Amino acid sequence: MPPITVDRLGHQVGAEVHGVDAERLTTDAALPPLIMEALETHGVLVFRGLHLDPETQVAFCRRLGDIDTSPGHHEVAGIYRVSLDTAKNSAASYLRATFDWHIDGCTPEDDAFPQKATVLTAEQVADRGGETEFASSYAAYETLTDEEKDRFAALRVVHSLEASQRLVTPDPAPEQLEVWRRRPAREHPLVWTHRSGRRSLVLGASTDHIAGMDREAGRALLDELLARCTTPDRIYRHEWTIGDTVIWDNRGVIHRAAPYDPASPREMLRTTVLGDEPIR
Repeated sequence: MPPITVDRLGHQVGAEVHGVDAERLTTDAALPPLIMEALETHGVLVFRGLHLDPETQVAFCRRLGDIDTSPGHHEVAGIYRVSLDTAKNSAASYLRATFDWHIDGCTPEDDAFPQKATVLTAEQVADRGGETEFASSYAAYETLTDEEKDRFAALRVVHSLEASQRLVTPDPAPEQLEVWRRRPAREHPLVWTHRSGRRSLVLGASTDHIAGMDREAGRALLDELLARCTTPDRIYRHEWTIGDTVIWDNRGVIHRAAPYDPASPREMLRTTVLGDEPIR
C-alpha cells in the first residue's frame, strides 16, 4: 500500500493525515500503530472527507483498543450520537457542557480510567458555530517554568460533574443538583505523569478546587493555567465539513465545541477508545 503522510496543522497540536480511505482503516495491519504513533506526536489527527459509516468507524476503533459500547442514542453499538436535538439524544442538555474546555473521563461513575482516544465523524454540520477546538495539555506543562513544575507537582485537584454543569446552569434547581451530586467527585494530581514519561496538566471544566488550598486562590490558579494553555496560538480549531473524521488523544489534549444553535442539524458520531492508564 502507498505510504501515508502526516502534515502538521498547528505549532503545538494537530496534523492532517493523507493517503487513507475507509477501507484501509479496517484492512491495513500496519496502520493502527502508525496512527497511534502520529497521535502521540501531534495530539489530534484530521481525516478530511473520509465519510465513515458507523460500522466502519467502530471496526477501526476496535483496532486501536477496547471501545465504549454503552447505549449511545444510536442503533450501532459503539456509536454515541452528539446532537442538541432531544429527539436524537435524550441527554442533550448535558452536552452543553462541551462548550467549555475539558478532558473526557475525569469524573467517571465507576473506576474507569480517562479515555485513551476519541473519534468523531461529522454527519451534519451547523450553519454557524459548532467548530471543535483542541489544545495540548502536554505543551501546557512543557511551557511551565522550573519553579512552577516543582510547585505544581504536589498539587491535587478535586473534579466533579457539578463543577462542569454549573458553568452551564449556575443556579440549578434542587433536583438538578441532586442528580449531579450522585456522580462521585474525584481527586487527581494537577500534573499527570504518563507511562511514556511525558507530563501533562489536568485542566478543564470539571475542576472544582485545589485540595488544601484557599478556594479563591486555587480557582484563580486553575483559571490562569487554563487561559495560558488555550491562547489562540496554541489552539487547533477544526471547521467541520460533512464526512470529516477527527481523532484526538484525550489524555494529553483538552477540547471544546464552539456554541451553536440547538435547532441546528449538527450531528456528530462519536466512538470512544477506552483508557488503560490512571491519572497519577
